[in-house]
Amino acid sequence: MSLADVKYLPETPAHGPEIEAINDEAFGPGRFVLAAYKIREAGGHERALSFVAVDGDLVVASVRMTRIAAGAGRALMLGPLAVRPAFKNLGIGRRLVAITLEAAAKVGAPAVILVGDEPYYGPLGFKRIPRGQISMPRPVDLDRLLSHEITPGAVARLTGEVGHASQARVAEHV
Repeated sequence: MSLADVKYLPETPAHGPEIEAINDEAFGPGRFVLAAYKIREAGGHERALSFVAVDGDLVVASVRMTRIAAGAGRALMLGPLAVRPAFKNLGIGRRLVAITLEAAAKVGAPAVILVGDEPYYGPLGFKRIPRGQISMPRPVDLDRLLSHEITPGAVARLTGEVGHASQARVAEHV
């Protein structure tokens, strides 16, 4: 396998079973109790902003984006990002993150948040969200709440509990 053989494509419904297998392998059945999964199950992810890496016909990695709301703020939530073990540490995950951030900017998303490790995501443009600014519907390590701001001031508008954008209770300010 050469990295030159890896292609990056928008996610399609046909990728679903392989993505689920990759996520199961990476995160196990415990992933369904995580805060991010609770948000996603409330309305699903944005397939047009979600991508896969393929080697031939095999999906080797995937990343998904979900529209979220918190207070008056709106953003996208990145994740899960998962790479098959045989393809880890080759830069595939980092490339998928870059592709999703570019896609988010193109559609006018104000920010992207995630629950993840700052040493990995920091160099990709993510910073910690100030403690107490947002909360998740299930417990998370607050040091792992990270954001990538696209529109200046967008992260500051995210306040309170994060939920799926389809469930937002507060109308966006005009």
